[in-house]
Amino acid sequence: MVTNFISEKAKIGDNTKIWHFSYIGDDVEIGNNVKIGSLVHIDYDVKIGDNTKIEGQAYIPPLSRIGKNVFIGPAAALTNDPYPMCNKMIGVTIEDNAVIGARAVIKAGVTIGKNSVVAMGAVVTRDVPENTVVIGSPATIRYTREEYDKKQRKWKES
Repeated sequence: MVTNFISEKAKIGDNTKIWHFSYIGDDVEIGNNVKIGSLVHIDYDVKIGDNTKIEGQAYIPPLSRIGKNVFIGPAAALTNDPYPMCNKMIGVTIEDNAVIGARAVIKAGVTIGKNSVVAMGAVVTRDVPENTVVIGSPATIRYTREEYDKKQRKWKES
């Protein structure tokens, strides 16, 4: 028997797919055409925009705000407690069209700007400006989203 837990207090948009063994907490709002992979944990008071894709095993803590057309790779972890264990939390904001790579970790309170890319395994400790690509631990700017898109097109054509 395959089950998910989806709170009765969650609002799930049209044509949204939630795969096996996922958790969706209270007061979560998920837009239309969203895909949530297996074993994803989306805690309470989270907002996710339309056309976003969250891959398996990702952790989305309370107070997270995720825009439209965002991709979050497998096992990415957002955080919301800058000084554990503290009862004062602050969420992560991921703006529209951002890409978060597999196993990236994003510190509480950080904003990932529109159209930005966080590389796989990156540890993001400060805000990421719009249209940039960050790589490493701690994550640093390496190039622009335009350069990333060129590399992606070249890869697709090869």
